[in-house]
Amino acid sequence: MNYLTKILLILFVFLMNNNILYASENKSLKEILFKNFNLIIKSSSKTIDPVITELLTNKPQNLESFLKIWKDKNLYFIKKSKQFVTVKKKNQTGYELIALTDKKNLGFFNKKEVKRIKPNSGVRSKISEALIGFQLLSKNPQVRLKSLETLSRKFSPQYLKPLKKAWETEPNLQLKNKMSELIIFGTLKYSNDDLEKIKSLKLLEGNLSIEARGAIASLLKSSIKVSSQKPTDKNLARIIIPTTTVKNADGSSYRPFFYLNKKPELSKAEAINLLEKANILKNFISPSKRDEILKQNIKNSSIEGMPVATLNTEEKRIEAYDLLVKKGKATPLKSPKDLNEIINSHYFYAIYEEKSPEVIETAKEIFNEISFKVNLYEYLDLILDGLSLASIYFLGAIGLAITFGVMRVINMAHGEFIMIGAYTGYVVQLFIPNHTISLLVAFPLAFAVTFFFGIVMERLVIRHLYKSPLDTLLATFGISIALQQIAKNIFGTQARPLTSPDWLDGAFVINDVLSISSIRIAIFFLGIIFLIFLIIVMNKTRLGLETKAVTQNPMMASSMGINPDRINMLTFGLGSGVAGIAGVAIGLFSKVTSELGSDYIVQSFMTVVVGGVGNIWGTLAGATMIGMLQKFIEWFNPSNTLAAQTYMIIFIILFIQFRPRGIIALKGRASED
Repeated sequence: MNYLTKILLILFVFLMNNNILYASENKSLKEILFKNFNLIIKSSSKTIDPVITELLTNKPQNLESFLKIWKDKNLYFIKKSKQFVTVKKKNQTGYELIALTDKKNLGFFNKKEVKRIKPNSGVRSKISEALIGFQLLSKNPQVRLKSLETLSRKFSPQYLKPLKKAWETEPNLQLKNKMSELIIFGTLKYSNDDLEKIKSLKLLEGNLSIEARGAIASLLKSSIKVSSQKPTDKNLARIIIPTTTVKNADGSSYRPFFYLNKKPELSKAEAINLLEKANILKNFISPSKRDEILKQNIKNSSIEGMPVATLNTEEKRIEAYDLLVKKGKATPLKSPKDLNEIINSHYFYAIYEEKSPEVIETAKEIFNEISFKVNLYEYLDLILDGLSLASIYFLGAIGLAITFGVMRVINMAHGEFIMIGAYTGYVVQLFIPNHTISLLVAFPLAFAVTFFFGIVMERLVIRHLYKSPLDTLLATFGISIALQQIAKNIFGTQARPLTSPDWLDGAFVINDVLSISSIRIAIFFLGIIFLIFLIIVMNKTRLGLETKAVTQNPMMASSMGINPDRINMLTFGLGSGVAGIAGVAIGLFSKVTSELGSDYIVQSFMTVVVGGVGNIWGTLAGATMIGMLQKFIEWFNPSNTLAAQTYMIIFIILFIQFRPRGIIALKGRASED
């Protein structure tokens, strides 16, 4: 045997011995439980650590299930054999037991033969920490993900240590990032190390998520106090003037009259309540206390001769109370002047709950930076919402702009052409289940159907009423009602679904603040396509040029060989057809009902009038203005959409007074008064 062979043989023996030793060190669950029997049955949070450490070090089989059983107080032991078990079934006399180590059924035991282990909250906390740590180190990524989701919902300080340990060895980048977030949030909430908190705060710079903002905001929580002396606390958040100052998001304060829709942080009643709790306002009788005293002094349905039925106003209750004061049955009320003097002579202020000024300043700096970005993206989101709404109004109004601009016909049935287009899309989807193909079919079919209806309406009704705008309005209004009723008779009153393709589901997410739905993006681009299409039609085709000629001077156009009657018919059909296509687009995100058109007819008329009658670019400008205006008004008054629409109509009425021909005025018949 040569020298090299001897060395290899020695190494092999050494490795084998190490493997044997290592194997012998991995104890079974049964061995560990038997060794630590006394510590387990009489454990406390101070003595249980060695047991849990040994379990986690050896990682025996069935460890996870044992920890769960122990934590849930389902752990028992047989007194005679000192064997740990759990209960499968129980009755009045005993238990059917299952061995923890090998899951064998041990049969039925009398209650006196078995004892239950009831770990206290401290021990259960240690077990939870161990269990989470065990799950976080699982080889199965789904188990690790599930444990992280559990921690996200319910995080406790004992989870920080195992989470940090798992983070060090986590191979999955997505899970590792999730762990990082939880560690940061847990540190901010539970750590007592100021430097560690500051480090975690700096890691959240630029993070716009709600969770991050919430974690930082938790450090800026404050409690309101009152004192006769000016506060000098190092963690002072703000000085509060009752009924005046407003709390800012970072804990500071500002005056409300610089901001809309901001209520003062502290009302007069709340200030009085604080003074009472601080024993500053002694013997004060609040309105509720006063009323209670009045109730206690009711005799024969009256208080000192005043019938209870007459005490239905504040003045009468004060008068009755004054009678009790004169009789010596009640303490005198403090006057409003006295209360104001007491309030004005004291300082109301807020103290940060976080004790470290360094942590507070870092949190304020990062929070304000994030808030600035959030506000910026919220404004951008508002603009995108406005543009999205503008594209919808443009689609709904462009057909009306064509008919109204050329023919001077106030078509109140225009909304119903939108409705017919939406129902056309719904019918197509009944026969073509593929939603992408059905849309490709629905758009041209909706145009054809509404184009036909438009021509029929123009030939049978409109052409006879050109010289009577009021009669035209009334006639089209009647047609509108009739079309709605026909739709109800055919499709019923229940909303019908017009389903968008899967590729239009969801939203385009830019960050945690800014996103826009895919369907609205599609409608925006559809509006652009329509704009380009109509510009080409109106400027590059014979129909468009003849339409322009009739619009500007019908008599001159007629003398040039153009048939105004034919142009009116085709123009009305074109406008109706465009409304049908708009109906398909609108139906993708709105409920398809017989009243669908009624929801857009008012906005369509406003868009046309504001933009400039008969002008495509004017319609685009009008839709943009109205869409943006409506969204900004709703932003100031989000809880009342009706009020927002009212304000918008008032603004438009005022706008028309100063610019009666709209944003882009058109010369010719459409601009006549």
